[in-house]
Amino acid sequence: MNAVGIDVSKGKSMVAVMRPFGEVVFSPFEVSHTDKDLTDLAKRLKSLPGETRVVMEATGSYHAPVAWMLHSAGLYVSVVNAMLVHDYGNNTLRRVKTDKKDALKLANYALDQWLTLPEYAPEDDTRQLLKSCYRQYRQYSKVHTVLNNNLISLLDTVFPNANRLFTSPPRPDGSEKWVDFIASFWHRECVSKLSEKAFIVKYQKWCIKHRYNFSEKKAKEIYASAKSSVGVMPKTDAAKCMVEQAVSLLCASSCTLAALRKQMLSLASSLPEYPVVMKMFGVGPTLGPQLMAEIGDVRRFNSKKALVAYAGIDSPPNDSGQVVGKHKGMTKVGSSSLRRTLFLVMTVYLQNAPQDEPVFQFMDRKRAEGKPYRVYMMASANKFLRRYYATVKAYLNSLEKAA
Repeated sequence: MNAVGIDVSKGKSMVAVMRPFGEVVFSPFEVSHTDKDLTDLAKRLKSLPGETRVVMEATGSYHAPVAWMLHSAGLYVSVVNAMLVHDYGNNTLRRVKTDKKDALKLANYALDQWLTLPEYAPEDDTRQLLKSCYRQYRQYSKVHTVLNNNLISLLDTVFPNANRLFTSPPRPDGSEKWVDFIASFWHRECVSKLSEKAFIVKYQKWCIKHRYNFSEKKAKEIYASAKSSVGVMPKTDAAKCMVEQAVSLLCASSCTLAALRKQMLSLASSLPEYPVVMKMFGVGPTLGPQLMAEIGDVRRFNSKKALVAYAGIDSPPNDSGQVVGKHKGMTKVGSSSLRRTLFLVMTVYLQNAPQDEPVFQFMDRKRAEGKPYRVYMMASANKFLRRYYATVKAYLNSLEKAA
């Protein structure tokens, strides 16, 4: 048996091969993440006598080309959580951290866990694209929030509370009425210097141009707000430039998010579990693709407990001697993106309060027991995830039998 430990980094990896009783077959050597070097590595490992298993840590996207190339070459590849290997074999007071030592540690780990190493299975292209698309969506969402707050902060100096004058939801293309309004009426004096009648006429033309519903009552409300507000920044070209740039960046990020949402929905709709996931309460065209992106194919989890652990919302036992732990917190060792999506789904449950839904009944019962907000929200997420696993897996199995 040949245990191959690969310490992955960006663009290159350190490889070590060991056999039982500490026999070093290949001392740690470096391999670049090029097609030629990885192909040569696969041939070199396949030439070894006996069974060979390769172990590496999951390191974002760095390990992907190595795992994919070696798996395609017919080798047994296992990609493990870095937490499992982090403290393995640290039975010395002298902590050494080098790529060579890490490669040897992974090889030793492979020997110890030989029979339980999970085999790596690459995701299909659609699921991989969906997950990548969602990760990009999350990154741009953070940028969008910063830009949104920046524009509101700027408006407090030129047109206070202008963002609160409209309650219209965003359009499918991501545009929002209050942002489009500020693009044209960027300073309170753009409104207050006009007569009320002149502003109403100008506002009506603006609504027609941007395809918004016109309301004379709303126009008077905007005019009254502009008259009563105090803008500390004067109406100058410099101030106009700052507002226009803030609006431009916010509009660009809104359009980007809308395009990504549309692409995520398109990718998710091509997956077999899409119909049954979209029928679940709390899941819509936005949260549905997010769930499917983070969970992937539920059949890769051997039980519902494994899926809950992957999300990091499980509460393992915490007992010692005669002390029985009663306040058990979540592990939070798992996908933070999935936990965020589950929390949003639970928010939908809480806002709509569907009395006939088992998940909400469970949530309501925990809330009546006096559980804190975050406790009953994530306990309900745990129950929702278990139902998701059972429902989706049964549906996928039925499709396989029908085929």
